[in-house]
Amino acid sequence: MMLQTTACALDCYDACKIVVEEKISHIAGDKDHPASNGALCSLLNKHMYEQVRIEQPRIDGEEVSMQEAMEAVKAAFETSGALLWRGSGNMGVMQEVTNLLMERLDGTLTHGSLCDGAGDAGIVEGRGINKILPLEQIAKADTVVIWGRNVTVTNAHMMPFIEGKKLIVIDPVKTAIAKRADMHLQIQPRTDYYLAIMLSRFIYMEDSQDTQWCEAFASEYEEFYEFTQEHRIKPILEYIGTDLGEMGCLLNYLRKQKVVFLVGTGVQKYSTGASTLHAIDSLAALLGLFGKEGCGVHYLGNSKLGFENPFDVACKTVSKVVTPFSKYHTVLVQGGNPAESMPDSKRVCKELDEVENLIYFGLYENETSKRAKIVIPAKNFFEKEDVRLSYGHHYVHKMNRVVESKIGISEYDFTKYLFDAFNLQGLEPEEVYIEKWLEQCDEDDEGNLISPAYEAIPYEEGFGEDGEEEFVFVDDYDDDFINTKSLTKVRTSKKNQLSQDTLWLITPKSNKALNTQFERQTQVQLHPALGYAEGTDVKISSEYGSIVLEVVLNEDLRKNCIVIPNNTIGINRLTPSIVSNEGENACYQEVKIKIETIEG
Repeated sequence: MMLQTTACALDCYDACKIVVEEKISHIAGDKDHPASNGALCSLLNKHMYEQVRIEQPRIDGEEVSMQEAMEAVKAAFETSGALLWRGSGNMGVMQEVTNLLMERLDGTLTHGSLCDGAGDAGIVEGRGINKILPLEQIAKADTVVIWGRNVTVTNAHMMPFIEGKKLIVIDPVKTAIAKRADMHLQIQPRTDYYLAIMLSRFIYMEDSQDTQWCEAFASEYEEFYEFTQEHRIKPILEYIGTDLGEMGCLLNYLRKQKVVFLVGTGVQKYSTGASTLHAIDSLAALLGLFGKEGCGVHYLGNSKLGFENPFDVACKTVSKVVTPFSKYHTVLVQGGNPAESMPDSKRVCKELDEVENLIYFGLYENETSKRAKIVIPAKNFFEKEDVRLSYGHHYVHKMNRVVESKIGISEYDFTKYLFDAFNLQGLEPEEVYIEKWLEQCDEDDEGNLISPAYEAIPYEEGFGEDGEEEFVFVDDYDDDFINTKSLTKVRTSKKNQLSQDTLWLITPKSNKALNTQFERQTQVQLHPALGYAEGTDVKISSEYGSIVLEVVLNEDLRKNCIVIPNNTIGINRLTPSIVSNEGENACYQEVKIKIETIEG
């Protein structure tokens, strides 16, 4: 039996290694790989079997040959002012080879993030650089605090590393992992910053901080305590949805032991997202959890840290969050679905419809491909060569072509066609780029490729890029959504008014989809106390738009919250065109929602 290996390129922490037995229909996870347990998720099966691919190129709705379609793409790029908007459904590094084309054609790329940019910015403010906490350090912890991260859905291969630990879950929803935890703190959404500040204040008040570590690596800890004193305890605890008893119980799990925080992106889907991660990091620093075995904060790391990226270019860029599509004559959407995945769908769709040459280059039919003038089917990750990095661990995978297919074109071949068509020079062979990534990797004792940025215990010597700086505590919180000092003043503008008849929107990932890929939903989860009947249709509204969804009752929510997973059709008609204060990130949950019964 001939065995081949590749890796899953779908957008998640796990980045699983795949073993292929003769035929692509027989695949399995690599049981010996340190980042997984040999299992593969259902989304991979959906990617392979259940999703209908685009097989034939189109121009203005008519099927054409690949040659005709690529000639139309060339003609579209002959006019200056092209934009490339890339999605994150495929995490292979060769996705970025199209950057080289945009640079040579004086095109525009995007900057910022729909996912984790605010949190990353907050981490960099404190640590100077965002290093990934190795999985083996998580396995050595005594206590694991899962903070706004539904690991059973988004990070299932983390489960063996937290087995047998004391588990604390901080989440507005009683998730599956929360039901298994030693303690679940069901806080109000958008209060994670306040919780971290209050915990830091109480730690200092009871003299539980790691003074020796702070003196060496974070000497401004006393000034940080003074900053926490600016926040009033009683009204803030009430606003969070907790009390002194719960806080005391939580502190018992944090004192004098090895603690790891697993932080999810949900805590930073707000304008103040950077401050939230900075505050959580500041709490960890006060406890002395950096640079020690079995301790630290695990968030989405920079997968390219330590690499020299051959696809880094000096192009003009615009915000990925509020991209002004209509300003461009030609827009290439590569592997994404901005018509549904970007916030404020009404604005986005209007902009896309005004683009003269909208090109969709991807695998599956979606709301963006249906708008496109030119549709180019892509190769899937089993059908091409690539390299897979991970933002959840340090292991690197060579992705091998394990099946031949006549459908679609790879990103490299797409780029090469246009380089040749425009008589551009300088594009190297595909294997050269792949080798450039692989040759920069190191190997562990078992022969697994690992990132050059790997450190067994990150920040052991210090912070910053050179390891010679101190940790910088959060010392400011600029937020006009609510008064951070007294919590007695709220916005009074019609646009953002807080009132008793509005609810918090939570937009988690679904185990049935990868954002807008695969299975889509049409339901909203409500607490039974809101008085709506299971199965009825309700109108969900924000200042940006409205949708009609079917009610599913869920007692695991807070009563002032609704949950609409991010694979729900039309969800981003509700979400705002707001860019985070730092990190140029989307703020999907910076909005309050109203519910109306549909009469008749």
